Amino acid sequence: MKTALPFNRPMVSEVGFAYLRQAVDNMHLSGDGPFTRRCHERLSPMVGGGKVLLTTSCTHALEMAALLLKVGPGDEVIVPSFTFVSTVNAFVLRGATPVFADVRSDTFNLDERLLAKLITPRTRVIVPVHYAGVACEMDAILRIANAAGVAVVEDNAHGLCGAYHGRPLGSFGVLATQSFHETKNFSCGEGGALVLNDPTMFDPAEIIREKGTNRSRFFRGQVDKYTWVGLGSSYLPSDALAALLLAQLEDAEAIQHRRRVLWQKYHTSLGDWAADRGVTLPFVPSHCDSPHHLFAMLAPSLNARQAMLADLKAAGVTATFHYVPLHLSEMGQQYGGRPRQCLVTESISDRLIRLPLFYGLTDTEQETVIRAVQNTSLKSVRKAA
Repeated sequence: MKTALPFNRPMVSEVGFAYLRQAVDNMHLSGDGPFTRRCHERLSPMVGGGKVLLTTSCTHALEMAALLLKVGPGDEVIVPSFTFVSTVNAFVLRGATPVFADVRSDTFNLDERLLAKLITPRTRVIVPVHYAGVACEMDAILRIANAAGVAVVEDNAHGLCGAYHGRPLGSFGVLATQSFHETKNFSCGEGGALVLNDPTMFDPAEIIREKGTNRSRFFRGQVDKYTWVGLGSSYLPSDALAALLLAQLEDAEAIQHRRRVLWQKYHTSLGDWAADRGVTLPFVPSHCDSPHHLFAMLAPSLNARQAMLADLKAAGVTATFHYVPLHLSEMGQQYGGRPRQCLVTESISDRLIRLPLFYGLTDTEQETVIRAVQNTSLKSVRKAA
């Protein structure tokens, strides 16, 4: 039986294995060990200099953000409907009500032109999600949020090494969150980070991350014992996972170069084919630097997308769709979500298809994907002369 070319292949380098062994030899496998601290030092300049705390996932980083901002019942949080469920769950868990916003048709990011009408006296947080690592229009979002006294939390799960007008993503919100899931550019299997761009939030964040205790201050010798001082949970990843992550962060330039080459090869090779068949290739505004996290195309219709996925599967290539609109989900409808509420989200969700894109994808494998896409049964939309 032919082995399918995977959508993703997690990367673990020889250096990563060596660091993992070193973490074991250190006899410090719990959180906040030497590899965790080295990750913090590496990550901070990558996100513009804010303080960084590794977490067990981006989901947990978002939950920490909700706790830090003291979001609770009666509060509203504006989120794009086109995102992963963690973006909204973190705030709903605190009792907040999600307000679903539509996205732009070019970048699939939160449509900043809709924000003013969505803000109410109950709005506490806006959560822009940098889809595919392409920046949201942060100048406009921050201007609107600041005028309303609303906090901005960047969901930067896709965006590490991306930039907006030359400024790193993750540096705009009062808080930002990162993901190191195995599908991300930098991965330790499961992991994340919270970026704190307001220094006054660092001490409260440490307490939340350490089960609501001042344990970190105790280990720094700032108190003679530690105790329960506030709300919190266990958000510390193992230092073994940090060891795997550190090796990739140290190799960031090579990883990003390879992803850029692969992304650009797709864009160049599929340009004529896409134009002939009414397929939309990814768009990156000139003022944005993409980290080339994923390559997402839009088919002309749901039926065309489904046919393409079936054709690629038959050719031994694993491609996939992406988010299902949150406002149409079972939970979303409990918060007032309804059909045709976010028309762009509903349209792109039906038509989006993602191609394999990962550091270890070889040139030969990528050529296989490109040929398989070009040989799909999608018909030309050009009219005969």
